[in-house]
Amino acid sequence: MTGNHQTLALLLFSVFVAVTLGITTWVSRHRHGSAEEFYAGGRLFSPMENGFAIAGDYMSAASFLGISGLIALFGYDGLLYSVGFLVAWLVVLFLVAELVRNCGRFTLADVVAARMSERPVRIAAGTSSVTVSVLYLVAQMVGAGSLVALLLGGTSEAAQAWTVIGVGALMVIYVSMGGMRATTWIQIVKAVLLMGGAIALTVLVLLRFHGDFDQLLRTAADRSGHGKSFLAPGLRYGGDWTARLDFISLGLALVLGTAGLPHILSRFYTVPTARAARRSVVWAIGLIGGFYLMTIVLGFGAAAIVGPDAVRGSNAAGNTAVPLLALDLGGGAGSTGGTVLFAIVAAIAFATILAVVAGITLASSASVAHDLYASLRRRRAKPRSEVAVARTAAVGIGVVAIALGLLARDLNVAFLVGLAFAVAASANLPVLLYSLFWRNFTTRGAVWSVYGGLVPALVLVVLSPVVTGSPASLFPGVDLQYFPLENPGLVSIPLGFLAGWLGTVTSSEPPDEAKHAETEVRALTGAGAV
Repeated sequence: MTGNHQTLALLLFSVFVAVTLGITTWVSRHRHGSAEEFYAGGRLFSPMENGFAIAGDYMSAASFLGISGLIALFGYDGLLYSVGFLVAWLVVLFLVAELVRNCGRFTLADVVAARMSERPVRIAAGTSSVTVSVLYLVAQMVGAGSLVALLLGGTSEAAQAWTVIGVGALMVIYVSMGGMRATTWIQIVKAVLLMGGAIALTVLVLLRFHGDFDQLLRTAADRSGHGKSFLAPGLRYGGDWTARLDFISLGLALVLGTAGLPHILSRFYTVPTARAARRSVVWAIGLIGGFYLMTIVLGFGAAAIVGPDAVRGSNAAGNTAVPLLALDLGGGAGSTGGTVLFAIVAAIAFATILAVVAGITLASSASVAHDLYASLRRRRAKPRSEVAVARTAAVGIGVVAIALGLLARDLNVAFLVGLAFAVAASANLPVLLYSLFWRNFTTRGAVWSVYGGLVPALVLVVLSPVVTGSPASLFPGVDLQYFPLENPGLVSIPLGFLAGWLGTVTSSEPPDEAKHAETEVRALTGAGAV
């Protein structure tokens, strides 16, 4: 990349950082220091504001950079991510949003602990939430590193490392100073920027092909080197039964994982009522649906205009397909239009990463303070000391995410997010659904459900081709590959549900009928909700 690209993109990115730090500073001056203010922004956001913030939280680097890159490299098979991420919101809308808002206070554990023995349930749910959040954070860090490597004209490991460290430092500042209110406004600003950038690029791609989507697909297929098979299932997940099962496993993880993501669940507590939570999801589905339709055009546009070889040459995992597409659409390398468009897209992608990591860090630090710290203390923590712990936890989580982000920098960001979704669907979703809908569910069932999904999911990832045993794995020189699938969801999700059932039926503790009735009334009517 030329010096103009670097200067302009860094200037635009600096403007976004300055604006968001300004928001954070302004909010920090007006905060009250209460747990409700820090975790839920005072529950003052409207459905539209929260809908934009949810969309901002969800449309991550995996969506903007990773999915478009996978479509550019693998055609039809890359579409699974777009479809899975979008369909997942129907599960959230119909099964989770309103009930979670009525039953909980700040975290997933609040919902489960409402009718269980609090301490073991909070420790289990808090551990799971932090694990999912860290996995999700790693994907954003990898996206940041890939983008800066492209921006600075090479794949300098030092540049990528310092970028990951810088993003980690900024996310800690956002969370520790501004809490949920600052994070929400950052998400809203980022969602508007991202939608605007995606619309502009989509229009330019369609104009290049005179609005003929069929011609766009044919050109992409011709340039891919795979012909018509580029537009048919099977290029990435076809062939043998292992690849087909991987396809099913990934689909399950994407569709079921969203309802178990801690940073998405925490967004439902920022609105005043359950009805507002449901309306927030309707707003989010509209924005997210439009965005994922555009990623399809951008992915095939990158294949048709830039070419899969050029995309792969810039970044083997395809994470830089959209910035390269913007450069070409603007007039190519060295042109003013190309420089400006590339810089804008790079800055938006950076904004995307920063906003998402802020939301995830807030959710995970809330789990550490509100669930783990409060449970491990013998006496109930005061709200102010709990918030102080949350701010400290944000620093620790940031350090862990930076270290793992440096380790996994050569993997596709959408693929990494798929792993986080698999763990969320295995550990968080079963315990959440059982708690809301199963009358006889017990404390042992809740704890077994969380660990029965979490542990197998993590173990299977370690024993999969992702970590060892293949040239593209994290440790290619080691071979511990005993599990053939790249995504563990097909095995670990049923295990989570099975463990919850087994723990309940073998428990000597009788289910608390009164607490279940209270939870059911509260979930369905909102009576007694915070």
